[in-house]
Amino acid sequence: MTRVGIAAYGITPFSTDDNKIETELFKSVKNLFEKNPQINRDVIDTVLVSTNNNSKYLGPILAEMADIQPKTAHSIESLCNSGTNSIVSAYSYIASGLAEMVLVSGAERYDSPGQILEWDNSRGEFKHPIFWASIFSKSYKREFSISEEQLALVSVKNHRHAKENPNAISKKTYTIEDVINSKKLTEDLRLLDCSRPCTGSASILLASEKITKEFSEKPVWISGIGQKTTSAGFTKNISFNSMESSKIAGQTALNMANCGIDQIDVAEIHDAFSVCEPMALEALGFSKPGEGMKTIEELENTNEFKINPRGGLIGSGHPLGATGIAQTIEITQQLQSDANKRQVDNAKRGLVHNMSAAATSSTVLVLER
Repeated sequence: MTRVGIAAYGITPFSTDDNKIETELFKSVKNLFEKNPQINRDVIDTVLVSTNNNSKYLGPILAEMADIQPKTAHSIESLCNSGTNSIVSAYSYIASGLAEMVLVSGAERYDSPGQILEWDNSRGEFKHPIFWASIFSKSYKREFSISEEQLALVSVKNHRHAKENPNAISKKTYTIEDVINSKKLTEDLRLLDCSRPCTGSASILLASEKITKEFSEKPVWISGIGQKTTSAGFTKNISFNSMESSKIAGQTALNMANCGIDQIDVAEIHDAFSVCEPMALEALGFSKPGEGMKTIEELENTNEFKINPRGGLIGSGHPLGATGIAQTIEITQQLQSDANKRQVDNAKRGLVHNMSAAATSSTVLVLER
C-alpha cells in the first residue's frame, strides 16, 4: 500500500465574519496555493468538502472556483468530526489507487446550528450539545471528585495557548476565577467552559508518496487511522464519564502506526467543552482513569504545549467542518518545526483526536515525519 502524505495546507483566521461558506472555503484554498505555487492543479483529481452546510453542491462549486477539474468532487458531513472523516476519505482514495492527490477543504459559518438530532433536542430546557456537556461535567466531577476550579484549568490553559495562534478567535487569557465567574449556562457549565462556533476554513492537500516528495521538502505522513461509531443518541454511551469510541479509535490508530501512546510527542484533543479534554486524555491513554486533570495541571505548571498547542477548540474556535482539518494542520506544523512560539521540542510523531455528539463517534489520526 502506498504511503499517503500531506503535501500542503492553507487556513484562514477564525472569526465571526458574515461571509458566505463558499467564500470561506475559497479563502483557505487560495492561501494553500499562494504558499505552494509549485503545485500543479491539474494533478488534483479529487476535491472533498467538509461541512455541516450540506444543502449545496459545494464540492463541484469549490473545484470550479479554484480552477480544478477533478474526477470527482463531493461533500462529507459527520457533525464535529467531519474534517478528520474527510481526511480519512481522502486517504482511502489515494491508498486504493483511485486518486493521486486529493484536496480536502472544510468550512463553517458562525451561525451554523450543526445537525441537531431530534431525539436529543427535546430533553428539558437546554438543547444538545449544552445538555450532554452538562451531564458529562456532572458525572465526571462526581465520579473522580473533581472540583469546578480544577476543571476550569482546561479553559485557562487553552486560552493561553491560543494567544500564540494567529488564527485563533480568542486573543485573551483568563484566570480560574474568570472561568468560574463567567456566565452560568447550567448548574455545571459556564460560558468559558465552551468552545465557540465561528466562521473559518482550513484546507489540506493529501497525495501519494511520490507526489508528496515532489511537492514538499518536509513531508508528513499519515501512519495511523482509527474510527469508531458507537451510536447516534448519546444516551447509549456506556457511561457519562468516559469516551468509549475515543478509546477504540485511538487504539486502532496507534496499532496501525505501530506505536504506543508514550511515543506521541504532541496531540490535538477535541475539547468542545472543558470536561472533554481530561476525558479524552484518559480514553486515549495519556492519563489513567480519573487522572486527566492531573496531566493538565502538570502541563500548565511546566508551560508545556504538548496538548492542544493551538488552543484547542475552546481557544481557537470551533467552525465544525474545519475543526478536524485545522487540528491536522497544527500537528503537521509541529512535525515540520513550523509552529513558532507553540512549537513542541523535537516533535516526531503527533496525534489528532476529533469527535462528534458526546463522543458517540470518534476519529483519531497518527502523523509522523
